[in-house]
Parts: sequence; C-alpha cells; structure tokens
Amino acid sequence: MARRAVIGVTGNSRRFAPSWWCVSLALRLTGAKPVRISVRHNKPLLDELDGLIVSGGDDINPEHYGGEHSPGARIDHERDALEMDWIRSALDKRIPLLGICRGAQLINVVLGGSLHQDLRQLRVHTYNRPGLLPTKQVFLQPESLVERIMGRSKLRVNSLHHQAIDRPGEGLAIVGRDLDDIAQSVEHTQGRDIIGVQWHPEYLFYLPSQLKLFRWITGVSK
Repeated sequence: MARRAVIGVTGNSRRFAPSWWCVSLALRLTGAKPVRISVRHNKPLLDELDGLIVSGGDDINPEHYGGEHSPGARIDHERDALEMDWIRSALDKRIPLLGICRGAQLINVVLGGSLHQDLRQLRVHTYNRPGLLPTKQVFLQPESLVERIMGRSKLRVNSLHHQAIDRPGEGLAIVGRDLDDIAQSVEHTQGRDIIGVQWHPEYLFYLPSQLKLFRWITGVSK
C-alpha cells in the first residue's frame, strides 16, 4: 500500500474551527493525512511532514511588516509567532507550502513583503461584503504554476478578507488578481514549491479546480 502524504495544517486553536474541518476533509479526499498544528495542539516533527498548509484567520500583527496598528483589530500574537517559526523551518527544509488567505499573507511577510491593511478604499469593482460562495472573479497569469494546477485562467472564488498582499516578498510573484487589480495569488519564481491564495479553497472543495490545490500540496513532494 502506498504511503499517505502527511500534511501539517496551522491555524487557530479554537474547538469550533470550520476552516480546519474543511481543510482536513479536502486533504482526506486527496488521500492525505492532515495533522493539526496550533498553540494548543500537539506539534509534529517537521521531518514527518510532506507539506505545510498555513490557513486563514485573524490579522497579522503589523509590526512584522512595518504597518500601523489599527484600533479593534483582532491579533493573535502567539499564533503569529508559531506560524512564522513553522514557515521559516519549512523554507529551510524546502517543504512545500500552501498559504490560504492570512496564510498567504504571512508567507509573504516572512519573505520580507508587505500588506494592504484595509482594502475598502481600493475596491471599486468587487464587494466589501464577505462571502463563502464563489462570486468574485480572479484572473490567473497564463502559464503560471497556479494556472497550470487549476487548469483555467479565470476563476470564481469566495472572499473573506479585508487585507491582501501589497509588495511581494523575496522570490514571490503575483500571478492572480481580481477586477480591482488586488493580489489574489502568489507563487515562487525560482522553482520552490510555494503557493499562496487569497481566497478560501477549503470552503470550495466541491469544485474540482479548487480541490486540485490540495492535490498539489499532497503530491508535489512524492
């Protein structure tokens, strides 16, 4: 019997965690074994993992990218520290990385990039309302890794974010944008297995194109 890929999934530590449940289900559908990583859950050894998914959640502490503190912003300092350590270790070990929403932003920050802290003034053609359904258009760069994985250059995705990547970090390139030209997907330009998406594919796993992202992180290192 073929060995199942083991994929670490970082996220919040709450018992009610829909993102974890949906990421876990998507990975199991691809034949992988998901392992939850948070400040409250047991942490696997890095060498046990075939890939790492950094999931969505609260805002990143702006001190990590030279931003300004916003009154009322929800920030989890412990989670920031934990996930940044895991991202750095995965980069050192060249373990495949998939960032989802906040996760894509955090990978970008670790690589020296910056964020738009509030997109409301930048949005003209897209809604500010969050939504789980695939109602927003995203356009992928032809021949990019993400476009090849998903098998199409135009997507319909959901949107739960109010921040996004501004300046790409070292080695990253923006390969997906929405109608307002806001970054929706990044990937590494030098052959590293690193992808970040601004939407939430775990809530769209019923769409074959979205499930392909999880197939990628499951099979890229085999």
